[in-house]
Amino acid sequence: MKNQIVEKIQELTRQVRLPGVRKYLAEEITEANLKNVPYEDFLYHLLLKEYDLRQESRKKNRIRLAGSPGTGKTHLAIGLGIKACLTGYKVLFVTVPLLINQLKESRSDRSLMRMEGKFEKYDLVIADELGYISFDREGSELLFTHLSLRAGRKSTIITTNLSFDRWEEIFTDAVMTAAMIDRLTHKSYLLNMNGSSYRLKETKEWLAKQEEEIIEKEEKDDLD
Repeated sequence: MKNQIVEKIQELTRQVRLPGVRKYLAEEITEANLKNVPYEDFLYHLLLKEYDLRQESRKKNRIRLAGSPGTGKTHLAIGLGIKACLTGYKVLFVTVPLLINQLKESRSDRSLMRMEGKFEKYDLVIADELGYISFDREGSELLFTHLSLRAGRKSTIITTNLSFDRWEEIFTDAVMTAAMIDRLTHKSYLLNMNGSSYRLKETKEWLAKQEEEIIEKEEKDDLD
């Protein structure tokens, strides 16, 4: 009879989504019976396990949403994003081309306001690869509007290979470009990451290694 009750409890925890209670129920029952734990203590420890499991799950979800590590500017931005996740902040990592596509789709299916509300709720948005792909005026206006919503209210990290004097190439409008730069740079930190590309360095090292292997093979063939 007791086992049937435990099974029913576990089924209920599945229905109401209490994975921690379901996972640790049998363990806590055994512990409570052995130590004659009061009901309120038993319930407290069981719910505490549920709470801890959810906190860990939320932390993993925040890190997952922050994106996969890249190199250089992207690597640094994601490092800051993961640090923010671990501190408890809600983070979104998205490339600028993907963000613009999502904004256009939201406008076409009339869900733009809902996306705006969701976008504003993130404590930190990492917008990667600004300027890698050009976009039309509609994309420029949508990006401008969404990034402007966060100015002075929430944190935003933008990575780009273009200096400010070339941003007009992206936004195709001098006034919009000036306004965007003004809002994004107000009370902000600018990191100018000069130096050789990590990807280029790795490619050169790989090519050099391939060349060495070819030479070694040719020398070996000559000896044979």
